[in-house]
Amino acid sequence: MRIVLLGAPGSGKGTQAKMMAQSYKVPHISTGEILRAAVAEKSPLGKKIEGIMKTGDFVSDDIVIDTVVSNLRRPESRRGFILDGFPRNIP
Repeated sequence: MRIVLLGAPGSGKGTQAKMMAQSYKVPHISTGEILRAAVAEKSPLGKKIEGIMKTGDFVSDDIVIDTVVSNLRRPESRRGFILDGFPRNIP
């Protein structure tokens, strides 16, 4: 099972994703949480992300895609996942 939740900020995507992930016993992959974790790790990528976030800009799709893909490739995501907050730029 692969579910992607889309919606405006504050619309409840994260809340619903957490409940669904618990119910279906699959990982909840949140782009916001992934980016914040990268910043907390103080890795070179995390420092780059932190600089972008401090300016108030969105982190580029290239960076977000790389971090999301690495999470989707984890063994625990093979059975399925709930993806929240990606993509962010649907016209």
